[in-house]
Formats: sequence, C-alpha cells, structure tokens
Amino acid sequence: MTGSPARPRRAFVVGLTGGIGSGKSAAADRFAARGATVVDTDAIAHALTAAGGRAMPDIREAFGSSVIAADGSLDRAAMRALAFAEPQVRKRLEAILHPLIREESERHCREAPSIYVILAVPLLIESGSYRERCDRICVVDCPESLQIERVKARSGLDEAQIRAIMAAQATREQRRAAADDIVDNGGTLTELNAQIDALHDRYVRCAALA
Repeated sequence: MTGSPARPRRAFVVGLTGGIGSGKSAAADRFAARGATVVDTDAIAHALTAAGGRAMPDIREAFGSSVIAADGSLDRAAMRALAFAEPQVRKRLEAILHPLIREESERHCREAPSIYVILAVPLLIESGSYRERCDRICVVDCPESLQIERVKARSGLDEAQIRAIMAAQATREQRRAAADDIVDNGGTLTELNAQIDALHDRYVRCAALA
C-alpha cells in the first residue's frame, strides 16, 4: 500500500514588528546574520511597485499616469500627495497591494531554506490577519522619545510629522500586549544583538519541536 504523499514543510514563522524608529531593521539584520531567512514585506512592496512590478498595471489603471514615474515605477511623492488630497486613495492602493504582498510573502516563507523565518511586517499588529500566519510575535520596543530622535536623524522629518505617523500605528502598549517576545532596543547595538542571539537559539529550539 502506498503511503500518502508527504506534506510540504512549513517553516516556523516569527512575525517581527515594532513602531517607526524602533530598530526593526537592525533586529532583522542580526537574525539574518544568525542564519534566519528574513521575509520583509516592505521590500516586497517596493518590488511590486518598481518598474515592471506586478502591481503597476493595476495602479496605473486605478490612479492614472500622474502617479507613475518616468522609469515606470510608482512615483511615491505623487501618490502621497494624492492620498493626502483624497483619503480613499490609500484604501484603494492597499486593496491592490495587500493581496499581492500576502501572496509573495507566503511564497517566500514556503521556500525558505532555514529552520525558521522572520516575517518582518511594520504594521503586523494593525493588520490583524498576520497573527494567524505567525507561530510567535516578536516586538522591537523602545521609548517613544527615542523613536522620534532616531527618525529625525535619518529622515529629516520634524516631530509633528513623526508623531502623526506614530498616531496611525498601534500604540506601544498594544504592541507589547500582542507580543510573545519583546526586544528592548533602548540601549546599544551590542545589547540588541545579545537579545537577538538568545531569541535565535529559542526559535531554533521551537522550530525543531514544531
């Protein structure tokens, strides 16, 4: 009697998130250095909206050529201006992008060669649907004052603009409440890396038992 076909291996998935300026990228980089596959939904969104990206035909049809850059990619400044003028624009754009981002991120997770995957999603807590796709949620956390300081230094945005972005995200308390694991990134890079190394070991053990 022939046995049933083997089911494809599903990697152990850790959802990585945190507020703007919290240090998600530094944490993801350290996980990657330890051998984890990092699936970054921001990077996927950029690929979808690059010249020739899968989302571009639908974006052009929905919003016209005014939001298309000369090279055929999404003109992000034009899209931001349009979304500011018409609040429904953001929802229409999300309706195009989110299903594609989910499809691509699921494919990358399936194809990951590592024993566990870091699924980096900036708005993971806000989206709701990502929770069911993750075995654990890891939140990178730091004081809000430090978030503002970091974003100012890297982006040139003023405090009012940064606070407006933060107001559109889950609160620090909501992220912490949703977390299985919390990384305190209020200190040095060495301290951050030590926490990531400990979590890496934990996730390897969890994945082996899953």
